[in-house]
Amino acid sequence: MIDIQTFMLALGIGNISFALLMVAYIRDTAPSPGLRIWTWARLVAGATQLLAFARPQLGVPALVLLEPMGWIAGLALEVAAYCTFFEFRNWRRIVYPLAGLALLLGCTAQLMGAGYGELMGLIACVFALCALSTACLLLHPKLKNPSLLQRMIGVNDAVFGLAIAGWALGDLDLGASISQMAAYVSGYMLMIVNGFGFLLMCKQRNDATMKRLASTDDLTGLLNRREFFARADAARMLALRQRQPIALLMLDIDHFKQLNDRFGHATGDEALLLFARTTGGILREHDILGRMGGEEFAVALPGTDLAGAMQAAERLRQATMEIRLLTCGNHYTMTVSTGLVVIEPNEDLPAALARADRGLYAAKRNGRNRIEIGGAVRQAA
Repeated sequence: MIDIQTFMLALGIGNISFALLMVAYIRDTAPSPGLRIWTWARLVAGATQLLAFARPQLGVPALVLLEPMGWIAGLALEVAAYCTFFEFRNWRRIVYPLAGLALLLGCTAQLMGAGYGELMGLIACVFALCALSTACLLLHPKLKNPSLLQRMIGVNDAVFGLAIAGWALGDLDLGASISQMAAYVSGYMLMIVNGFGFLLMCKQRNDATMKRLASTDDLTGLLNRREFFARADAARMLALRQRQPIALLMLDIDHFKQLNDRFGHATGDEALLLFARTTGGILREHDILGRMGGEEFAVALPGTDLAGAMQAAERLRQATMEIRLLTCGNHYTMTVSTGLVVIEPNEDLPAALARADRGLYAAKRNGRNRIEIGGAVRQAA
């Protein structure tokens, strides 16, 4: 059975190694506040574990007090990293006072003559409570879009919390006891799983952010042109296999240049944003809406025939006229012109968009604020 000093040496070297790897990773990636705090948490934890290994050999009385302070500081930083990652508000008002209270209890226990084992038992109870709280957070059924990685870290925290609680509440001097063995194993797994796990969670979030930025429009949050083409074409292929109709709308905000020139680009941006929100609120969940560029938008309506598409386009037209722009004092009435087609069997998406675009320009020529049906395939050809 490995003794606790050797175990602390292994944990200390491992945590400091993790911290150094994270420093190298952070230098070459986008800044992540949570990951920076986590790096400091690993560094403080590693330094404290090395202190726990060296304390009996050094024989300095002050280290008996310094070691609990290191445990509490590392734990507080770890909790702060999780709170930062999950974007909790006002977490400092909770974490900092609790960390201060834990330090005060440790100092008070030592001044009242508590032994080293009793002091470490108190710290272990604090660790168990925090580990179980973190496990509840990561395993909570209402957690939004939890990943398998988050669940694995949550299970690991739960096992560690139970193991360290059993060790703290039992006899800390049993040596080869089952509780101590469980605490050793779970502590080592905590270092491995959480050390890499938090780094991988940050990477997952960064990858998701990059994917979102590559597929959405910055201003409106809608699909950009490339992503709209990809999803609309997939919907077209599905409709073809299911022998279902699919309609396509091309929409253009009327007199958008004059709106920009008259009221400024801030008003133009507000118009685009409100139009996107209004349109998205009217469409069905499975409809596909994207910004094609400038003031031009496209909508794919799976399972919709010509009559249904006309009704949807009319609802959009009516809703657009009800939009009010705050930056110009609500003195401007927006309108939209629309071109509409139903995609023919074996017609590709660019050809259908070209027909809808012709309908859009026909609506512009015929007075704007109206809906025009694009020509048939043969007429367009």
